[in-house]
Amino acid sequence: MKHTFIRLAVIPVAFFLTVPTFAAVIEEIVVTAQKREQNISDVGIAINALTGEQMEQLGYSNAQQVTAMAPGVQTVQPNGEANYSIAIRGVANSDFTTNVESPVAVYVDDVYISQMSGTGFMLFDMERVEILKGPQGTLYGRNATGGLAHFLTKKPTEELDGYARVTAGRENQIKFDGAIGGPLSDTLAARLAIATNDHDPYVKNRVGKDMNDGNEQAYRLQLEWAPSDTVDVLLNFRGMDQDIDTGFFEHVTTTPDGELTPNEINQTVEFFFPGTGYTGNDGDPYAGDFDANGFNDLETRGYTATLNWDAENFTFTSITDFSTVERVYLEDTDASPVPLFHFFLTTDAEQLSQEFRFTGGADNFNWVAGFYYMDLDIDDSLGAETEPFVDTGSAITPDVTGVDNPYTSTTESYSVFGQVEFQLNDTLSLTAGLRWIRDEKEHDYVVNLVDFVPGTKLRNGNPNILAQLAAYNGDREDDELAWRLGLDWNVSDDMLVYFSYNRGVKSGGFNAPVFPLDGLDYTDDVMSFDPEQLDAFEVGFKATLLDGLAQVNGAAYYYDYTDYQTFQFVGPNTLTRNSDAESTGAELEFLGSPTEGLDIVIGVAYNDIDVDLGGGQPETTSVQSPQWNANALFRYEFPLGSGTLALQYDAVYRSKHYFSISRTEAVTENGYTVQNASITYTGESGKWNVMGFVHNLADEEYLVQTFDLGAAFSMTEQYFGRPRWSGVTFTYKINGN
Repeated sequence: MKHTFIRLAVIPVAFFLTVPTFAAVIEEIVVTAQKREQNISDVGIAINALTGEQMEQLGYSNAQQVTAMAPGVQTVQPNGEANYSIAIRGVANSDFTTNVESPVAVYVDDVYISQMSGTGFMLFDMERVEILKGPQGTLYGRNATGGLAHFLTKKPTEELDGYARVTAGRENQIKFDGAIGGPLSDTLAARLAIATNDHDPYVKNRVGKDMNDGNEQAYRLQLEWAPSDTVDVLLNFRGMDQDIDTGFFEHVTTTPDGELTPNEINQTVEFFFPGTGYTGNDGDPYAGDFDANGFNDLETRGYTATLNWDAENFTFTSITDFSTVERVYLEDTDASPVPLFHFFLTTDAEQLSQEFRFTGGADNFNWVAGFYYMDLDIDDSLGAETEPFVDTGSAITPDVTGVDNPYTSTTESYSVFGQVEFQLNDTLSLTAGLRWIRDEKEHDYVVNLVDFVPGTKLRNGNPNILAQLAAYNGDREDDELAWRLGLDWNVSDDMLVYFSYNRGVKSGGFNAPVFPLDGLDYTDDVMSFDPEQLDAFEVGFKATLLDGLAQVNGAAYYYDYTDYQTFQFVGPNTLTRNSDAESTGAELEFLGSPTEGLDIVIGVAYNDIDVDLGGGQPETTSVQSPQWNANALFRYEFPLGSGTLALQYDAVYRSKHYFSISRTEAVTENGYTVQNASITYTGESGKWNVMGFVHNLADEEYLVQTFDLGAAFSMTEQYFGRPRWSGVTFTYKINGN
């Protein structure tokens, strides 16, 4: 048997494909991080990659799970399971308002996903995912100061190909995904993929409807037309619908200075609702007393046309996309049995983008040049129902007051970019890239005190206005330059050392606070924030050892920010403001196959980020940024009967970190370890396998988000990761692919 070894760069996310006999081969992952196909080991960028088969074996079903095995990378969940973004090397965005774009960009088949509420899509029928670390502004169109995650789906094939997969899990979960594709004629091929996921709630509501169920469906239809050997056109139609009862948070009584006091009565609740004596101190993060039925109703649609034309000296690519996101979200923010504060968000976003790209090269150089345009129109709102109406079947509470804050934001972004890679000699290559970006934005925002009257529009344009409390209208035009300089040194056939200097940029934007700002005017200084600039210096290596039985990858970096966009709480409101910051860090991984059938992945990352808020305030750290992050994976495969059996264990550790720059007790997670295990049997033909899995094996209770509302409501809302989740998955593949 040949040892199984997957070559990855800088961060370990690897395990090995189950095959029908007791044998495996080295899998060289091909990535397109530089807009052309390259072996991942030959790219002088810190990249983390997973194939679709690997995601299947790890049991990933959601786009955000791909961060689990990547040190220095993690998921940020501002609204629990209803909203996602990604943090890389301490670069994160925890703002739950959807008009603020993340500094870590998410792409699907070269299309940028601007709305965080659109990034929690289901994972099914995937070709691979690439996670690129550090600024990626030269070749990618939007705001990738921290890096990006690029999800690539399986395309139509020239032969019949497909699969069906069914999972039965905890809480009566039934999940299905499958795909079928192949030729329709000599020049036309198609592929249809669908996915559904349903399960019962796993959070007990002692006074009403239970929370956090599963109810989502997704589809993707792709048509590929190749009229000649040099031209192909790919049409991609996709959609997802989610309607879940969510938004739960654990209620913990908190002092105004952020000290948790779970055994004390919440004085705010007691003031408005005397005699309740509510503490919320049961200590069970998966049970609560929620008077409102929180929900997330989400619909996303996308339509993409991709043209590739191979000319004699270059390849021309055109990517045209139109995407929409519609969403209504409500949560019981006070997480208590009284109608104190119920926060809501609505999203109605339309995004049109166009990219023209030219690529070419010769023996000693490769080049990329292009143009990118995006038009984003957002008609959103956020607000709070202070006493939401409740339909009890016999009566409806009328004339409820609160705030409804509708706002519209428009963004037009233009950029021109280019990158050249020169082979200086047999061992050295130089990369230079540049992108010019212009962003034009407008923002119209109001705060209305309203009645929530049944039978009328409740959110984003409630007509029952009692008073307009605030208004803001602003616009901005920003010109930015992103660039890259990189030097790759092939010390030997088994060792690559790279050096890079990147200027990353993130566009300026606008705030949308929930409540009237106490003592602050609605000026540009308060409501608008400037573009962020990041100068990133990095050195790394990728080394193959022991005749291919092991690989060690590492990187060290220094980040220097100007106008770092800092997420802050100001009273009960969240605002993004500009600060200065710097960050240092390093990552190291080992991948190896020390004996037949055994594969090991071990990785560790360190990050230290300091944020200077100015004004004599003490330095702080970024949100969602643990100093230490580690992961490990062990997989052992051996023959059993006519097939093979694979045993797998993986774990991820994250050290102490904070969910707000205040660093109070209320916004602190002291660190945790999440473990997973699976056992997979693959039949002799390779057409089928069955996998039993347990996620969060030790039933670890760990925080994924908190919001300190001690100053406003004498409480902190805490959101915990999923409890232990087990199940069985059966997969059948057509033609064994």
